[in-house]
Amino acid sequence: MRRAPSRAAQRGIILFISLIVLVAMTLTGIALMRSVDSNVLVAGNLAFRQGATSATDWGVEAARAYVQATLNGNTAALDNDNAGAAYYATWQAGIDLYGATSTTADDFNWGPPGSAGSSVLVGTDSAGNEVKYVIQRLCEGAGSGTSPGANCVKTSTAATSATGGGTMGAVSYSTMALPPVQVIYYRVTVRVLGPRNTLSYVQTILR
Repeated sequence: MRRAPSRAAQRGIILFISLIVLVAMTLTGIALMRSVDSNVLVAGNLAFRQGATSATDWGVEAARAYVQATLNGNTAALDNDNAGAAYYATWQAGIDLYGATSTTADDFNWGPPGSAGSSVLVGTDSAGNEVKYVIQRLCEGAGSGTSPGANCVKTSTAATSATGGGTMGAVSYSTMALPPVQVIYYRVTVRVLGPRNTLSYVQTILR
């Protein structure tokens, strides 16, 4: 006749199993806490990035105001560089605005006005986003936008004839279609440096 195991032996086994369950629960809790912390960190970074992107509107409006005021006051001033206002009369094809290339020799330094590759500091908003902009006229060369050497990106100026009035996209006088006004395009690049080193770039084309 077999004897049943003693209660003392059974108590030892239960204690051993309880310790294993406790360790497993502890590890599960630690993993859950790390997962929650990671999700909160990702959500926070996305919020900072969205805030930095939204702040670029401030820079775009400041650049647009400068171009508009110059066009109204002295259009010829846009034919040449004005580093103090972070305005360049060419598109500067050899300069990397984002620092995305493997070399840094061609990087735009986003320095203060007056330096090589200068930018304008619009300001810092309440969220800590530092907003800067640079304006580049979309021309291959400086000088008058009507000169062939400038080779600017602009609207078409070819005139078309019409027998029954105006044609689509052109103003008409009697039976002749007049060419549209010549418009040169400008590229505005806004750089926002926010909290946690959040960096955002937005480009806008003005005409």
